[in-house]
Amino acid sequence: MFETFEVERVGELTRIWLNRTERRNAVNSTMLRELGDFFLSLETAFDTRVVVLGGRGPTFCSGADRKPPAPSDATPRARTDREIRWEGQLGRRACRAIEACDAVTIARVHGHAIGGGACFALSCDFRIAALDAVFRVPEVDLGMPLSWGAVPRLIHEIGAARAREVLLMCNDIDATTAADWAMVHRVVETDELDAEVDRWVERILAKPELALFMAKTQLRSYAQRDALGDASETDGDMIAVAARSASAAGRFAMTRKKSQTL
Repeated sequence: MFETFEVERVGELTRIWLNRTERRNAVNSTMLRELGDFFLSLETAFDTRVVVLGGRGPTFCSGADRKPPAPSDATPRARTDREIRWEGQLGRRACRAIEACDAVTIARVHGHAIGGGACFALSCDFRIAALDAVFRVPEVDLGMPLSWGAVPRLIHEIGAARAREVLLMCNDIDATTAADWAMVHRVVETDELDAEVDRWVERILAKPELALFMAKTQLRSYAQRDALGDASETDGDMIAVAARSASAAGRFAMTRKKSQTL
């Protein structure tokens, strides 16, 4: 049982459904802990060959949960500097666990994939999007750098020129444009999304398991070349510094009074 997502297992397929629908599947520290731990557990789930990551409700993931948590959802504050720094790396650990998963991973994207949601999707091997899907990385506009090791991952997937536009301009990227930029592999009508995902799952499961696993390992190993300049080990430190800036205080942080007007 997990607080922030549901797990469905059908034979060699595991489906993970982000399930904070009251917050449009916004990311909090509990979700990052749970996702990271669950994907790490799949290392020894040898009966799982394909993992599909999707979202319940009207959207895939709306990014960081900027609203103050309800008293029942509040997590204990980190007690030491080392613990604070460890907390700051939860996003990097979760995305790395998704990326390193031995099973083939598919992001099923509909609605919004904002900030951390876009990072989750980009960490998957394949991304299949509904026509209504919108990607956005708003961190710079919110006074924060993109962290979680997502910058080298984005450059590797879509190229430096497109990554620069995504990161610095913070524009909405519709599904068709995302496909043109290689942010997604397929775009289908919203009511055809599940059928298209199922077709990909069936084709993957029909392939020889060991050869598929070895090919994924090769791709992951060669991708490390693009990660040589990855400063993600200090991503949490960057966030901590940026969070103390006046711009982040006025843009990223959402007071309870402000959140009640949304």
